[in-house]
Amino acid sequence: MRKGYVQVYTGNGKGKTTAALGLALRAAGAGMSVFLGQFIKEVKASEHKALGRFADLITVAQFGRGMCITREPAREDIEAAREGMRMASEALASGRYDMVILDEINVAVSLGLIDVEDVLLLIRERPSTIELVLTGRGADERIMAEADLVTEMRDIKHYWDKGVKARRGIEK
Repeated sequence: MRKGYVQVYTGNGKGKTTAALGLALRAAGAGMSVFLGQFIKEVKASEHKALGRFADLITVAQFGRGMCITREPAREDIEAAREGMRMASEALASGRYDMVILDEINVAVSLGLIDVEDVLLLIRERPSTIELVLTGRGADERIMAEADLVTEMRDIKHYWDKGVKARRGIEK
């Protein structure tokens, strides 16, 4: 029986979701089954097309109506996040997945869409064989304390600051 760990990818730099997607790809390559739940996001990006090629091993679900960082979260945003937590809990308990990735869950917590205690409960009650990956800026200190691995992506320099928009195949 293998042991799963809790990984957190946070910080203001680029690459948190990309790191998680790399883990999903590596896991699928090893024949592992992955659940990727994306909080807040609703737009299908290029990675969704690629992940579709691994549909037998990687399940993708989105729980959001788009980024609500620049607006007050609406009731529908909260309901979508709660549905995401329900599905994440089911994925962890199902015995079907070797890895569960909860993309942007840290942002959902920081926006008040999800209670940090609910995330801590997911961490503590997950089967010990499942790798759990949590991404998003602003990870709560309590989540990081529970994790086995925490990586902070730090923004040093970014072409976005020079007006470069998100590019297909690179950022979207």
